[in-house]
Amino acid sequence: MTQLRVFYDGLCPLCLTEINHLRRLDKSSALDLQDINAADFPERFPHIDRVAADKMLHGERDDGTMIYGLDVTCEAWHLVGKGHWFAFLRWPLIRPVANLAYRFFARHRHRISALFGRRTVCDDNCR
Repeated sequence: MTQLRVFYDGLCPLCLTEINHLRRLDKSSALDLQDINAADFPERFPHIDRVAADKMLHGERDDGTMIYGLDVTCEAWHLVGKGHWFAFLRWPLIRPVANLAYRFFARHRHRISALFGRRTVCDDNCR
């Protein structure tokens, strides 16, 4: 039963690596993983602003509640049984720094992917 829908950037090599890892671990089908770059995305999810979702990871709980950024990441990993890997990112003293680091990563993820030798569709005009 799906508990969290994750709207991810399938054109980001690092993002896609994480999503594929989550997909392999999701034995109970708790996650519904949706690429914001899918051609039919706007028709299937008219309530999600693709531009905003491209700037920051979006998640939607089964009750319709929206969550963003590292909250999505931490909840997704929790739902696949690996939440302990990321729980410290939500500790009160670490949370603001982690959120700041996430915003930097989200903005520069294609360039960061290239630094790690990941092929990217991005050019110098990347987000």
